[in-house]
Amino acid sequence: MTNKRKISSIILKLIVIISAIIGTIISFNSANDFMSGSQVFMYFTIQSNILIALVCLIGLCFILFKKEANHIWFIIKLVSTISITLTGLVFCFVLAPTLGSGAWNVANVLTHVIVPIAAIIDFFLVGVYACYKKKDVLFVIIPPLLYAFYAGIGYANNWQFSKDANYPYFFLNWGSKAGAFGFSNELPFIGVMYWIILLLLLLIGLGFLYLKIVKILKNKYKIEN
Repeated sequence: MTNKRKISSIILKLIVIISAIIGTIISFNSANDFMSGSQVFMYFTIQSNILIALVCLIGLCFILFKKEANHIWFIIKLVSTISITLTGLVFCFVLAPTLGSGAWNVANVLTHVIVPIAAIIDFFLVGVYACYKKKDVLFVIIPPLLYAFYAGIGYANNWQFSKDANYPYFFLNWGSKAGAFGFSNELPFIGVMYWIILLLLLLIGLGFLYLKIVKILKNKYKIEN
């Protein structure tokens, strides 16, 4: 990796780490009914922020101590980047429109916008040095699947993700009028299982898209592994 790329990657990783930490702290100390206090750690938003921050921290250590990242780290880098991309996309295009103007507070901007953007750019910056295979894309569905299972357990056991809500996000509300496989004329409009399937397909599509972009960048800059 060239010095210019190293410096750029270090800056991006620091942005991810610092933004994730500050955003989580602000959310934790927030008085909002949605995603505040110790309950913030029950949400995919914060979990994906913590994951990508840890991955970036490890990547930062690789650069500073001049160590070569192995293939497993690059796979985790892909998985964590897709997860934080999902966090950003779902917030901006699904959650924010339902939360109103209050959605765009400092904590949400940091954890749902700044962190994803910096993480995605960093992925393409360092991903060109990985030897990704198409099958690696399948790993990207692991975090959301685990989270859907976790949220389902929480719903069944009446965990309080927020005030009077035993589900984290409206599309994971098994008790809505749409239920698991139904439809309704109000949120979430379609059943939870349909949402899960759509999101998994989106993740796989994003995975292939990201690896395609990595391949294009490799060819453009003539980077060989």
